[in-house]
Amino acid sequence: MKLRNLIGAALCAAAAFALTPAHAQNYKSEYKLSIVVGTSFPWGQGAVIWSDLVRERTNGRINIKVYPGTSLVQGDQTREFTAIRQGVIDMAVGSTINWSPQVKQLNLFSLPFLMPDYAAIDALVQGEVGKELFKVIEKAGVVPLAWGENGYRQLSNSRHAISKPEDLKGLKLRVVGSPLYIDTFTALGANPTQMSWADAQPALASGAVDGQENPLSIYTGAKLYDVAQKYLTLWNYVADPLVFVVNREVWESWSEADRKIVREAAIEAGKKEIAIARKGVTPEDPSLLKEIEGHGVTVTSLTEDQHKAFVAVTKPVYDKWKPRVGEDLVNLAEKSIAARKK
Repeated sequence: MKLRNLIGAALCAAAAFALTPAHAQNYKSEYKLSIVVGTSFPWGQGAVIWSDLVRERTNGRINIKVYPGTSLVQGDQTREFTAIRQGVIDMAVGSTINWSPQVKQLNLFSLPFLMPDYAAIDALVQGEVGKELFKVIEKAGVVPLAWGENGYRQLSNSRHAISKPEDLKGLKLRVVGSPLYIDTFTALGANPTQMSWADAQPALASGAVDGQENPLSIYTGAKLYDVAQKYLTLWNYVADPLVFVVNREVWESWSEADRKIVREAAIEAGKKEIAIARKGVTPEDPSLLKEIEGHGVTVTSLTEDQHKAFVAVTKPVYDKWKPRVGEDLVNLAEKSIAARKK
């Protein structure tokens, strides 16, 4: 009887060992997840939600630590994608803008005035365009799992209200590290200056630059109204989808069951993050705008004719970049937006 019990116990132990995903003792004790901003922003909250869900659902087998402020690449957000591909970073919730220097197709979302509303963004990332871009990202050596959102990028400055292209003439504006942004703001008559987000805030505070463009969640989270950014223009000229990704070697080191958990957690976190990012900035819920106005900020909303003026001035930039992004991809995007359910 004792021998039978011992054999039974041994078999159970062996089965349990066999069921341990990829022999979890080979898993890393910590997986580094990179984000550009702090964890208080919607973007950062999405990363925290993802890491918490994964840790909980894998019973701690996959332990993720969030590293904010692109600290894993010394603050240079344009190096993030390369660092993920090389294995310096294990995971990330990254901006399509910041990764566009390495994945040119991601410039799609930065084509000026491509996406007129949130339904247009959803039509792209949740449709055929999103699937095509995931194929491109995977081919580049990184495993994409889900979409998130940083939001529509609005324009702020310390000089005056902006309601027409001429109002931008001569303004020194901080932009992200993408040549498309340089082209767009040069066409508008501004003086665009590429600068990391870490450097942008002190530059705004000192007056080294006059303004910047970012989603309202970033504007309020960083309290840019306290660094002289008292003029805000709502123009929805581009949006900034985020992507939840994992380094390929890390992904392949996990068991199939754990990969399923991580993917499902990313999709769930992405949906929650998008809801957080859109809170207070939609026509149905303008509460964040009211909060901004409460800080003495002059908010300018463009009329239809004013909007058309900006579209017209930046159309040559759109046309120049369409073949660079990929004619077929842009055509598919335009078709998807035209067919969207508003």
